[in-house]
Amino acid sequence: MAELTHFNAAGAAHMVDVGDKEVTHRVAVAEGWIRMQPATLERIVAGTQTKGDVLGVARLAGIMAAKRTAELIPLCHPLALSRVAVDLEALAEECAVRVQATVETIGRTGVEMEALTAVQIALLTIYDMCKAVDRGMVITDVRLLEKSGGQSGSWRCP
Repeated sequence: MAELTHFNAAGAAHMVDVGDKEVTHRVAVAEGWIRMQPATLERIVAGTQTKGDVLGVARLAGIMAAKRTAELIPLCHPLALSRVAVDLEALAEECAVRVQATVETIGRTGVEMEALTAVQIALLTIYDMCKAVDRGMVITDVRLLEKSGGQSGSWRCP
């Protein structure tokens, strides 16, 4: 198991020094789901939800969240992101929306947290926009699918 790098020798939390790390192209892909009543999904797909274009607003929220991850998670480095893509797919047979975020940068540290943050905030935005008609929605299975770049190289979810 890898060493936890966000703790110093005394056990105190600290921001990892990435100054000596190699600058590489880094990519992370994350996904998550929100399950809901069939009627809620129908309203989202038809565009009849009273708050507006649920998937479009959720996409923008996810992109904005990825760009602000360092403001939300205390030990994350602020990064210059070169790409954030948030894709949303309504799946009638699952009564769910699947969100996938891909984040890229050229830098000294990875973008896993940015991808996961984008997914979470997109899902929360869907919940917020639809909670008046379906408070029982469930956000689930948020996870990293893959990452590449940096010292540890590539990783893909088994």
